[in-house]
Amino acid sequence: MNRVIDRRLNGKNKSAVNRRRFIRRFRQQIREAVADAITERSITDIDSGEKINIPARDISEPTFRHGSGGEREAVYPGNTEYVAGDKIKRPQEGGGAGSQASNSGEGVDDFAFNLSREEFLEFFFDDLALPDLVKTQLATQVEFKKVRAGYSRTGIPANINVIRSLKGALSRRIALRAPQERRLQELEQELERLRAEGGAAPARIAELEEEIRRVSARINVIPFIDTFDLRYNNRIRLPRPTTQAVMFCLMDVSGSMDEERKDIAKRFFILLYLFLTRTYERIKVVFIRHHTTAKEVDEEEFFHSRETGGTVVSSALELMHKVIAERYPTALWNIYAAQASDGDNWNDDSPLCRNLLVEKIMPLLQYFAYIEIKPDEHQSLWREYLHVKTRCANFAMQRIDGLPDIYPVFRKLFKKKAAA
Repeated sequence: MNRVIDRRLNGKNKSAVNRRRFIRRFRQQIREAVADAITERSITDIDSGEKINIPARDISEPTFRHGSGGEREAVYPGNTEYVAGDKIKRPQEGGGAGSQASNSGEGVDDFAFNLSREEFLEFFFDDLALPDLVKTQLATQVEFKKVRAGYSRTGIPANINVIRSLKGALSRRIALRAPQERRLQELEQELERLRAEGGAAPARIAELEEEIRRVSARINVIPFIDTFDLRYNNRIRLPRPTTQAVMFCLMDVSGSMDEERKDIAKRFFILLYLFLTRTYERIKVVFIRHHTTAKEVDEEEFFHSRETGGTVVSSALELMHKVIAERYPTALWNIYAAQASDGDNWNDDSPLCRNLLVEKIMPLLQYFAYIEIKPDEHQSLWREYLHVKTRCANFAMQRIDGLPDIYPVFRKLFKKKAAA
């Protein structure tokens, strides 16, 4: 009997399937825990993993058991106090230790486990997408994707196709053994015939027996599987078109934006930056800070510079329009923008911002998201932007009162839309 022993090593994360099944089952509880974690974190560890607690009531499963009624007779070992016929008062229910008693009467703690960074971000950006990402262009660097392309005779052990290799080995053995087996069958029939005739031609019988042993040896030396039989899964690289997009991040750093509001704005843009870099492979981000004047800066300066001043929001919009005209032609790029401000602006500048958006900027953009960080009444910029919203379907605006509002507002602005 032939045996095949697969000596390939088991891959890492053998329990990954069970872990994914558990996460899928308690998806809603984990999503709520992730939303709560965002409001309690600092900017530097906003994308790290998280410890998740699943309440015991959610992991318990329904079981059949005896109820509180009825009569039961039982004799337990080790009893030295009672004798047969004694009546024992039933103990009070719910008196076990711990916050909650299980079905067996023992306390059960909440189930806790740690989400990895990747799993945390997966829940964090679940069901989010840049809207209206339609313009597809082949990028300057062609991207490839691997696709299956039949089988090859060379490869690494991890790519061995066991079924295809065994099929090849079986076909080879049938082809090599067939003439030998026919010859063996003929020899055995002749030997049987001579023996049936009785005592005739002993030399021929010995010759046939020797020939049978020689043919049987030839059949047995045919290997069960040979390196010639091995087949490997073959994958080839095919170029694929890529979508390219640019996101403009506009942050108000004027004097009216105190440290708390700047912290909220930074958190919002960090979420946006993580979302973009994790979800899309080919996207560029342009950072613009502004007070009375606007300046394009790098990531480090955008999040950590302490420069401040008065407020002229139109300076940032004009700079964005200039950058689009110079570097990002609308025929080739999906253009997005996100703006964070407290809405405090010079009175004669807010109408100018409205006109800039409606007449020059919005026709170039796929989507513009504005957040006003203001716990009390709206400012002039908000009122002007309401006119933009009524005239431009790709314009969205939300208000953030405090840290707990960041995550729900972010999800609301970038919620993936159902396909039409």
